[in-house]
Amino acid sequence: MYKLDKRKFSFTIITVIVGLMIAIQFQTVKQPIIRDTRDTWQLRSDLNREQEVQSQIIQEIRKYDKMLQEYSREREESKENIVRETLVELKKEAGLTEMNGPGIKMTVKPLFDEELLGNAQENISADLLRRFVNELNSYGVEEISIANQRVVSNTVIREINGRTKVNNAWIPNANFEIIVITSDPTKLYNRLQVSRAMDEFAIENLLLEVSTPINQVTVPAYDEQIRVKFMEPVKAGKEGN
Repeated sequence: MYKLDKRKFSFTIITVIVGLMIAIQFQTVKQPIIRDTRDTWQLRSDLNREQEVQSQIIQEIRKYDKMLQEYSREREESKENIVRETLVELKKEAGLTEMNGPGIKMTVKPLFDEELLGNAQENISADLLRRFVNELNSYGVEEISIANQRVVSNTVIREINGRTKVNNAWIPNANFEIIVITSDPTKLYNRLQVSRAMDEFAIENLLLEVSTPINQVTVPAYDEQIRVKFMEPVKAGKEGN
């Protein structure tokens, strides 16, 4: 009886042990452990390679970020340069800058002395000056100044109480200069030699002396405020409106 119980106990123990071994083996097969078979040098080599790739990516990101910043800055600078250049051109067209170039100088003098005439030299008429400016413009001149007054698009030549004004400056009775800038001063000189302007000045007892073509003459800038009429700033709105 004792021996039979001992055998049963031993059989039970063996059965439990075999069951545990089978369970452990089954679990091992079900979830295999994957081990990294690379050695230390391979791991270091792969790590260095990954670090280099990461460094290259960072450098590329920085390069393109810098390119974007430079592009944005160039666009802003380009806008500023365009505005600045446009402003310079507009000032030139409006006559707000001093101009230099080839041209001709003309001097207006009394044709006869006051002693010979017995009376004072009268002031040059505004009508004569206007006609002469129109004639010069018909010859395609670029810039004109009269007695150091720049003639621009809104210049007014008028007569007040027997005296002539150009812009807001009184014109002397005589001995003043008319300066003209033109691309072909020789052609202008030849035209003025056969122009009726000489006779029209002589009628008012004035002599118009025309200099030979000069390579470089200077006309001053228009120094008064330009008043703009019938214009209003555009209100900001949606694009396309």
